[in-house]
Amino acid sequence: MSYFELEGINCDYAPTGTQGLKLATTNPYDTILLDINLPNMNGLEVCTALRKNGSDIPILMLTARDTLTDKIAGFDAGADDYLVKPFEMRELVARVRSLSKRKSSQSQRLKVGPLKMDLSLRVATRDETPLRLTPTSWKLLELLMRAAPGVVSRDQMVREIWQGEDIPNSEVLKVHLHKLRKQVDKPFSSNLIQTITSHGVRLRVNDD
Repeated sequence: MSYFELEGINCDYAPTGTQGLKLATTNPYDTILLDINLPNMNGLEVCTALRKNGSDIPILMLTARDTLTDKIAGFDAGADDYLVKPFEMRELVARVRSLSKRKSSQSQRLKVGPLKMDLSLRVATRDETPLRLTPTSWKLLELLMRAAPGVVSRDQMVREIWQGEDIPNSEVLKVHLHKLRKQVDKPFSSNLIQTITSHGVRLRVNDD
């Protein structure tokens, strides 16, 4: 705690898993550090619970367990990074600062305004109305929701959606964005998908 304070990082501390889960679900943290060996609920259980609740806060798992099986268990629970004890505090601080700059990609429930996605159930809704999305539309919407309210460039969309495959021309992306707009915006009173000229596309809930 004192080392973090010297580095200008404010943090809260929870001695048990249940207390940690309560703090993590009621505060907008930039990063969560989880020790696997916690009383009441271990770190893996806390991590799993946070991801099921839709938390997209990056999670760094701390543990003395260094086998591949243990690491895979941490990532399967929803951790973004894994640090094995003993470690240098400078490395811990560097990883915390790196994770704090982004949202986690491990969350299984996404919510942006009236839009909701449950990745485990493969269900997407707007205003509780189910959206019938093609596989590509699903990937596009997930990408936009994870980035919201940030702008996703067209190059990034192409890389993320067609990774490892033949890169389509720009017209193909336009067609898929048109299909997504028909599902997400057309039946409703306001448009959430917004094109930012020369930059890309974003999800916007309120006028700004």
